[in-house]
Amino acid sequence: MQLSHMTWRQVETCLAKGAAVMVPVGSTEQHGPMGRIGTDTICAEAVALAAAEICDAIVAPSLAYTPAPFNTAFPGTVSMPEDLFQAHAKAVFQGLLAQGFRGVYVVNGHGANIRPIERVATDLTPSPICIRSWWEPTEVNQMRKTLYGDWEGMHATPSEIAITQALLGALPECDAVIPPKPLSADYIRAHSGDRHGPPDTHRAEFPDGRVGSHSALANPVDGAQLLESAARGIAEDFTEFLNRAR
Repeated sequence: MQLSHMTWRQVETCLAKGAAVMVPVGSTEQHGPMGRIGTDTICAEAVALAAAEICDAIVAPSLAYTPAPFNTAFPGTVSMPEDLFQAHAKAVFQGLLAQGFRGVYVVNGHGANIRPIERVATDLTPSPICIRSWWEPTEVNQMRKTLYGDWEGMHATPSEIAITQALLGALPECDAVIPPKPLSADYIRAHSGDRHGPPDTHRAEFPDGRVGSHSALANPVDGAQLLESAARGIAEDFTEFLNRAR
C-alpha cells in the first residue's frame, strides 16, 4: 500500500493494528551514459513497493533529493547538502512516528545516504529506525556477484541499471559498451559509501560517469530477477523489524 494513495481512515485502521512504514530513499544524480538520473530512487521505490506486496506494508513517498556533491559536474544531478538532508529525513521520520507508526524502515538506494540516516537513527533512539540498502539481502548480493563479478563496480552498476530496464525499458547503450576503467581493491575501500572527490576532479577521473561499473552488461530479464530477489529479502527483514518494534 502506498501512503499517498490511502485515506486517513485506512491509515488509522493500520495504525491500530501496529503498523510500521517503509520509506524509500534514493538520489537525483547522473548514472552514466545509459542510466537514468533517478535510478537510485526508482530502484529503492520499486523494491519497497514489491516488498510491501509480500508483507502487507505501507510505503511512504520517496525521498529523492539527497547528497551527491561529487556528481554535480554532470548535468541533471541535484545534490542536497548533507546537513539539510539529515534534518529533512529526521523531520519526516519524526512525523511518521508521531502519527503512530511503530517504526520507520528505510529502503535505501544510494551509498551517500547511509551515514546521515544512521545519525538520524541515533538521534531518534529509542524509536525503531532501520536502514537497509536494497542490495544487502544475501540472495540479491550473491546474484549481483554471479551476474557481473568485479564489473558491478561502484556507480551506474549493471544491477541497478537492469532493474530500471525491467521497469521502464532499456535506453541506448551508446559508449557504455566500452568497459570502464577497472577499480583496485584499495580504491573501493577508500571510496565506499560514495566518498568521492570534488565534482570536477571526479568527472575528470570518470568522464562518462561510471565508477568501475560496466553498465552495458545490464538487461531487463536479469533486472526482473534482481527486483524479485531484493523484494523477498527486504520483505523478510521488514517483517522481523516490525515484530521487534511491536
